[in-house]
Amino acid sequence: MKRQRASQFESRMKPAEPARTTRVMSALTDFIRWLNEFGEISYDHQSFFAGPLGRPAKQLYYRNKIVGTAAVAPMIFCEAFLPSARRFFHKPLRFPIADAHYAMGFTFLYEVTGETQYFQRALHFLEELKKSCCPNYEHYCWGYPFDWETRNGTIARDTPLITTTPYVYEAFLHAYQQEARQEWRQLLESIVQHAVTDIQDFAISPHASTCSYTPYDKGGVINAGAYRAFLLTSASRVFEDDRLWQIAEQNLNFVLDNQNPDGSWYYAVDGVRDFVDHFHTCFVMKALAKIEQLTSHDGCRQALERGVGYYVSNLFDEEGLPKPFSRSPRLTVYRRELYDYAECVNLCLLLRKDYTVLQEILDRVLADLLTRWRKPDGSFHSRELLWGWDNVPMHRWAQSQLFRSLAFYLQQQKAAKLEGLP
Repeated sequence: MKRQRASQFESRMKPAEPARTTRVMSALTDFIRWLNEFGEISYDHQSFFAGPLGRPAKQLYYRNKIVGTAAVAPMIFCEAFLPSARRFFHKPLRFPIADAHYAMGFTFLYEVTGETQYFQRALHFLEELKKSCCPNYEHYCWGYPFDWETRNGTIARDTPLITTTPYVYEAFLHAYQQEARQEWRQLLESIVQHAVTDIQDFAISPHASTCSYTPYDKGGVINAGAYRAFLLTSASRVFEDDRLWQIAEQNLNFVLDNQNPDGSWYYAVDGVRDFVDHFHTCFVMKALAKIEQLTSHDGCRQALERGVGYYVSNLFDEEGLPKPFSRSPRLTVYRRELYDYAECVNLCLLLRKDYTVLQEILDRVLADLLTRWRKPDGSFHSRELLWGWDNVPMHRWAQSQLFRSLAFYLQQQKAAKLEGLP
């Protein structure tokens, strides 16, 4: 796919863009009203499998597919046809990853409007993040507030995850860039120390290493390596520490080396979790895009060239809207996923200056979000099911991610205007 530079992007800005900006701001205003009324805890995508009924069923499924399929079938049925049944399987929780996205979203709104109320709201979520860090660790780090059943065993609640902690890093860094509080700098330093010392490296070649997902596993997950590579690349610039870039580059090379010939990435390199889905693909390419912005790394540029080609050709349906999988690990009981929409918006905003096809996708996805996905109460549908919608609002899946991506859209539109674009 030919790389399109900024001058070509400028010519594609549409006259209707100011109207869309107004619609996005209206949607965010309605969403904030909903958030104020609904509160900051919610059920989750994993609620079906995080409690005393779902966890043993999922464990059995991983041990014995035939018997386990029967055990998880009631949860899968509810997920597809009765999403509100989550309340029978687990309780609402506060999610650090959601708090981080809300903090970033409100900081973006502060940048766009200059209204201190938004920054004050971001500070609230940052304070909540300080309270929810994983106990019993020397440095700041975050994970899930529930026991997570995986193919490789149970990840206990409050186990640090390298797929969660970088979002909190970004949230505090974003706030620090607005107001350089020494407290936040020290907290950022602590996060970086966690990522260096608690997250493990496993060399797979002289120039590449995979990193662990938690402090206790053997690695192999592609997006985990991408997250850590970005965090440490960013920190190497913030703290002027080349040692951090040396570690980051090893993880970055792992991600680059494991891109498939068609431009995709499997979820992991264990020979089992070889699915390709929408939002994990976005996670990987977002990290590469941000690393390239910081370093002008040729390998990132080349990988993004192939990755965008695959993404555009394989992860959108016949209507040109995000689809969950191009290579599915199992039966999919829904048509479309809010998380995919949120991450699609993020990725398109990061790369649209270089790939004009992503501007076209962004236009289409935003139009669909602002018409079909908005609910009367200000929140968004969580999933489009095979029949109807999943209307259970879930902060981690993906109300907060979409809030952040729409606020990021406004911030990027303002930045483009300041650069002299229409």
